[in-house]
Amino acid sequence: MTGELEGKVALVTGGTSGIGRDTAVLFAKAGAKLVVAGRREPEGQETVKLVRAAGGDGLFVKSDVSKAAEVDSLIRQVVERFGRLDIAFNNAGIEGVWVPIVTQSEKDFDRTIDINLKGVWLCLKYEIRQMLKQGGGGAIVNMASIAGFVGSAGAAAYSASKHGVLGLTKAAALETARNGIRINAVCPGAVETSMAERLFGAPEVHKYVLGFHPLGRFGRPEEVAEAVVWMCSGRASFMTGQSLVLDGGFLAGPNPPS
Repeated sequence: MTGELEGKVALVTGGTSGIGRDTAVLFAKAGAKLVVAGRREPEGQETVKLVRAAGGDGLFVKSDVSKAAEVDSLIRQVVERFGRLDIAFNNAGIEGVWVPIVTQSEKDFDRTIDINLKGVWLCLKYEIRQMLKQGGGGAIVNMASIAGFVGSAGAAAYSASKHGVLGLTKAAALETARNGIRINAVCPGAVETSMAERLFGAPEVHKYVLGFHPLGRFGRPEEVAEAVVWMCSGRASFMTGQSLVLDGGFLAGPNPPS
């Protein structure tokens, strides 16, 4: 893998921790130049340090993907620094508030959709524009989830946002295939991140959710990162409009917790 993305410029949103951070570092190890975007500057700068320690060149841009002007500015800053954009991992997302529909506030619903779904749409809009301006070509991966395939009681907004990401991915892939731009989605199960800790940290909840993963463990951020880098590389050159599931067997069939 070393050097296979040499000369490429990659953008990772939500790159301040977890899967985004590990993917940024892996992109750097593969030879790409990095722009890391997120809302938390100290953590973003720490990711850039890790990128540089891995031998890469990196830049942090503070950005809220739910705001068009900020996404537009983000892409412009990528081009101003590195001259082009070849790869994007639209990873920024939140879990939102997990409560029954009848008690969920409109504010919480809107915030989840704004970041998880509208944010991906805005990133696609400006990333694709830039790639087309360059003459086409490029690879984009959107962060979805197994929640894009199944519902989960109490997580309606989150599930709806991830179902939407899968639809966006397919539509965008069809619109850009003739221009040589490949667009796919990655769909993890539970992964050992701060988000999973917030959702499933209580021992009884952790045990319950773990029971739905036949491999008997949660995924690791670096495992998702490996898949994202592969999807953005020439090794996945015939793949577009697809959703790659990394779920420890969650979706393979009924597997009630023991």
